[in-house]
Amino acid sequence: MAMLEVKNLGISFGGLRAVNGFNVTIEKGQLYGLIGPNGAGKTTVFNLLTGVYRPDTGNIILDGQDITGKKTIEISKAGVARTFQNIRLFSKMSVLDNVKVGLHNHHVYSALAGILHTPAYRREEKIMNEKAMDLLKVFELDDAADTLASNLPYGKQRKLEIARALATDPKLLLLDEPAAGMNPKETQELMDMIRFVREHFDMTILLIEHDMKLVSGICEELCVLNFGEVLAQGKTADVLHNPQVITAYLGE
Repeated sequence: MAMLEVKNLGISFGGLRAVNGFNVTIEKGQLYGLIGPNGAGKTTVFNLLTGVYRPDTGNIILDGQDITGKKTIEISKAGVARTFQNIRLFSKMSVLDNVKVGLHNHHVYSALAGILHTPAYRREEKIMNEKAMDLLKVFELDDAADTLASNLPYGKQRKLEIARALATDPKLLLLDEPAAGMNPKETQELMDMIRFVREHFDMTILLIEHDMKLVSGICEELCVLNFGEVLAQGKTADVLHNPQVITAYLGE
């Protein structure tokens, strides 16, 4: 069974077909790339997969479960997590607390327990602190646990955003241009980290990216969008040598 199966996904805004007939199948543990020119519909696809938008047509099946049209929180609990091109952290919260926000997806206690600091509340907080610190150690951020998220260097903010997404214990991780704003050294470190995340967490990853070195270096398969429709799809090497892709995306 595929981890993600998307069939005939589509949405229009004010008469403009932003995504039309989008199909993709991603197997468990696969690292899959979604590329295309600006305005091609890539982020719209992510917004459809995560419940930000409700599709006009099509179905989204996650690990055998139909999540089409569900609310964002329901899709998150079903096992989809994402990061954003423009990093979205709780900047005035600590690094540790940012990760704990993700853990609240699976740890619940009553408001009254939180106010009174009951034994149940203290037990849950202890468990979440330990889990959050374990995640921060994986990303070498444990020494900055008490630092405000906004005070981290840019590259470490990217790491923190991915750590927070993983704290929700997802089945599928969506990464929206994680290399945006990074220098070549940081991009190489990011590639190594994405490979590590897949292997260490047995994670299925769908990646939007413009950096062709990154895409060709880590993605096994690619889908190219152009004007909301699939232009090419398949093995990375085959797609990148497709004349239509070269013309429409690479501008050659």
